[in-house]
Amino acid sequence: MQGRTVLVTGAASGIGAAAVTRLRADGARVAALDQGGSSGADASAVADLRSPEAVTAAIADLRTALGPFDALVHCAGICPPGSTLDSSDDLWLDVYSVNVLGALRVMREVVPDMRGRGGSIVLVSSINARFATPGLAAYAASKAALEEMARTAALEFAPDNIRVNTIAPASVDTPMLQASFARAADPAAARRSNEQRHPLGRLGTPGDAAELALFLASPRSGWITGSVFPLDGGAGVTRR
Repeated sequence: MQGRTVLVTGAASGIGAAAVTRLRADGARVAALDQGGSSGADASAVADLRSPEAVTAAIADLRTALGPFDALVHCAGICPPGSTLDSSDDLWLDVYSVNVLGALRVMREVVPDMRGRGGSIVLVSSINARFATPGLAAYAASKAALEEMARTAALEFAPDNIRVNTIAPASVDTPMLQASFARAADPAAARRSNEQRHPLGRLGTPGDAAELALFLASPRSGWITGSVFPLDGGAGVTRR
């Protein structure tokens, strides 16, 4: 990634923060975008993905600092609990605004940089896009929508040699996952139970996801587009 400029969203923690570190270690210049402050990147900006104007302004500032983008690693998202019928319209709309339209708003800003030069877009989805997920209805549906948007974008952007791929993690040990354990009656038991759902016997780490994001963002994956890559410790082989 030497000499390449990458925008990472959700860069303040979890997979996004790990991606910032790993991309910089591989020689990339990294711009970090998050709703809150982030550190460790070459430049950073703050924006709420719900606001198109904020996204446009923040990415413009990052482009001014580092130049046009060669790759995007989009990790930002929200995961509020709620069942299919008990989730309000406002919750559904908010989840889609962040998890689906947020990705679209960011792509609108970076794809023009890549036209005529090529580029790579990596979107972080979830195993829940393809497995029924009681209690996380809006989140699961939004990730399924994100994957379909990625496949369509991959075809639309291919003539410009802009690749679009998706990572679908199972349980990665991030603040978002830890918050879900904290909502359980017995958080320690909830964690143990979740670990056992993965045949490899552990949760994923943000570093695991960052390694795959690096590969997909880099020229090493130059003939891959429109794909969804499970990152799940074997959980998708036999859902427990």
